[in-house]
Amino acid sequence: VSLIRDIRDREFKIFTDAGRVCRPLFVVDNDVDSANKGSLVLNKDHIRRLEDDQALPANLDPQTKEDHYFGFQGLINEGVVEYVDAEEEETIMIVMTPEDLDISRQLQAGYKVQPDNSGDLNKRVKAPVNPTAHMWTHCEIHPSMILGICASIIPFTDHNQ
Repeated sequence: VSLIRDIRDREFKIFTDAGRVCRPLFVVDNDVDSANKGSLVLNKDHIRRLEDDQALPANLDPQTKEDHYFGFQGLINEGVVEYVDAEEEETIMIVMTPEDLDISRQLQAGYKVQPDNSGDLNKRVKAPVNPTAHMWTHCEIHPSMILGICASIIPFTDHNQ
């Protein structure tokens, strides 16, 4: 089920059709009362709980495993990750990486951010950060995930003829 509030068209859209392609995104904390405002909801405690999952014995009974296992579903339940469909992507602001989110926060605070001139030929080519974008709602888990399902299953996409 997708719920979309479209401010431009003054519509509230509800999509319940089967087979809607959704992809996961990190959620950015935009609560005005939060000390973490403008940062990812993901924190060190969530990472620690994911790491603790690795220490669980493989032979646990299903009920005990369900009680102690955090996993990706735990991130969804805690509001750290949200599944977004194509229609909903039109109404949200997605930043490419957590580093870009930090740069955007620094620019909003009035700091001058120096470009990375390390000369590393393998570094990611970054688009300039838009200084007028004030609020981000979501962040890509990995930049390659913007391509979606179809592009990510093509074998050897980095090799062309």
